[in-house]
Amino acid sequence: MSIVVPTAEHMRLLGRRLAELAEPGDLLVLTGDLGAGKTAMVQGIGAGLGVRGPVLSPTFVLARVHPDGRIPLVHVDAYRLGGVAEVDDLDLDASLDESVTVVEWGEGLVEGLTDSWLAVHIARRIDAEERIVTMTPHGDRWLRRADAVAALGLGWLPLLPC
Repeated sequence: MSIVVPTAEHMRLLGRRLAELAEPGDLLVLTGDLGAGKTAMVQGIGAGLGVRGPVLSPTFVLARVHPDGRIPLVHVDAYRLGGVAEVDDLDLDASLDESVTVVEWGEGLVEGLTDSWLAVHIARRIDAEERIVTMTPHGDRWLRRADAVAALGLGWLPLLPC
């Protein structure tokens, strides 16, 4: 399912809506070019979970834990990681079951943490602020919510055909 997201504020709103579907143990893997809007989406997820304080990019610290929301949020930036072994060093599986774990730049690195994840790809449109967000559920946990994921943009953002 793909959605056209016109602004960074709409990206945060999409994140808030995604947080409404969130359950402890969820893994979201975000991909997209620099400046695509991955952190804006995580800010929306944090707001939707009721995280207090700012949700900032963890580029240099690699991971930030926000324990104070409806569900704890673990926000990881895997951009600087060199492979799966370095992801293992972060010990993400220790908190995976009770948190929502969102990993920017995690494609090909973190899918082995669980048998179910939501892949979120954000693509910038050339010469426009608009983004195209494509969400693909993997595994039973996310496939049972596929209809809800597909409905996230209904009524407020234009949907693109799959």
